Amino acid sequence: MSDLVTGDAVVLGLRPARLPSRALAIALDLFVYLTGYLVISIGLTLATASLDPAAQAAVAVGSFLLVLVGVPIAVETLSHGRSLGKLACGLRVVRDDGGPIRFRHALVRGAMGVVELLGTFGAIACIASLVSARGRRLGDVFAGALVVRERVPGARVMPVPPPPPWLAGRFSGLDLSAVPDGLWLAVRQYLTRMNQLDPQVGAAMAVRLADDLVARTGAPAPAGVPAAAFLMAVVHERQSRDAARAFGPGPGAAPAYAPPGAPATPAGTSPAWGHPGTGAYAPQAVQPATAPAPAPAPAEVPAPPVPPRPATGFAPPA
Repeated sequence: MSDLVTGDAVVLGLRPARLPSRALAIALDLFVYLTGYLVISIGLTLATASLDPAAQAAVAVGSFLLVLVGVPIAVETLSHGRSLGKLACGLRVVRDDGGPIRFRHALVRGAMGVVELLGTFGAIACIASLVSARGRRLGDVFAGALVVRERVPGARVMPVPPPPPWLAGRFSGLDLSAVPDGLWLAVRQYLTRMNQLDPQVGAAMAVRLADDLVARTGAPAPAGVPAAAFLMAVVHERQSRDAARAFGPGPGAAPAYAPPGAPATPAGTSPAWGHPGTGAYAPQAVQPATAPAPAPAPAEVPAPPVPPRPATGFAPPA
């Protein structure tokens, strides 16, 4: 795994390609390019048979530069670092910061490739790749590029820890539409690795991420809720919404049930945050299951009994 670090202090999980896979990809590319160059050269030789030797030499040099230098540069630029050989070997050319290459990167690599690959039959490229810690040849070094492996074994995705039970359903009314994907990714990475961090560093990161979430949602911070528990509950709420949007609400889906003995939410407060809200909140009374249904009118069809619904929302224990 590469230890590349971006300007935002993000470690890139890139696996640099080594000499065997790179040599195989270059061999496939050269086979295709040389075959095309041979076919084009035969056609140009027949077409320019009536020209003088100087014109024929100029056409030969032009076809050489076009097929063996210009075509590889155009292919890497248009495919963002995936030539035919690299695509077959599962490789790709990227910048040092992990981004896709541009024309200037492909131009420098192609120009240096004439000397490294064609001029010395790959000897300089092999020596440079063996000496480099990331397997780079001189063209990669001068272009600021890196050849990485794209087909790598999939890493096991660590699940996000579940929130405390007393926080279930407290953030059902939270507006999460303004939270960017980058912040969600940062929160998820923190939650899956918080046990590996120093306690003080982890607590500071949790507070910072929680403040960012509060700023994006526009809701006040919940009182008495630890920052890490708040992050777990919000991520769990987002996952629940995504699951409901993708698969629909499950049968009998209802708001979170308040267990017996849980303290009730005070009147005049919001059940989601525990701060003064716009209206008083009180749990709904549960209808007894044995309540007799009213007798239907003689000419009407009796309505099915309504099942009892549990009370919604509860505040954290004192």
